[in-house]
Amino acid sequence: MPLDTDNTHTSRSRLLEAGKTLFAQNGYEQTPTAAIAREAGSSESQLMRYYGGKAGLLEAIFDHSWAPLNQLMQSRIAAASNAQEALAAILDTMVESFTADPEAAFLFVFEGRRVRSGADIALSRGFTEFQDLLRMVVSRGHRDGTLKDGYHDEALAVALIGAAEALLRERLIARRAKQPDPFTDEELKAVFLALLSGLTK
Repeated sequence: MPLDTDNTHTSRSRLLEAGKTLFAQNGYEQTPTAAIAREAGSSESQLMRYYGGKAGLLEAIFDHSWAPLNQLMQSRIAAASNAQEALAAILDTMVESFTADPEAAFLFVFEGRRVRSGADIALSRGFTEFQDLLRMVVSRGHRDGTLKDGYHDEALAVALIGAAEALLRERLIARRAKQPDPFTDEELKAVFLALLSGLTK
């Protein structure tokens, strides 16, 4: 790809796309900044200037990917008549998004919680906003009576995230290994909703 030396917006976008593709193909740790710059038709100095390095680029990729997804989920949550419908809508949105953008899906599931130097866990702003959305829906479910009492809001939100991620992860692993999907979208949703039904009145 020819080197882009003067179009800042294009160069930033190309670095985002190149980083997303290479991180998804090879993993974050195995992807050098030189390879990202080469794929983007940019330079390592531009990557450093725009994103501060590889970690900053990954964070920008997450924020760029999560923003429209969270916005879509917010609108679907608002349109749902109760928390049970809202939780089903969240899963539908995730499945649709992950199917449409498998590179982002892979990064969400496998690179979304990175250990930085020391003991700090790197959580993207977008993922944190998604967690907040889910907590809000769980709290709404206890207020509107669609979720059974006796479950801690935070524990329930974490369990629902874990269940959805586990189902989506197994499909991504199968696809990466070029194996058939272990289950269809409808089968995935049916299992999630069956788990959810045990929590609803």
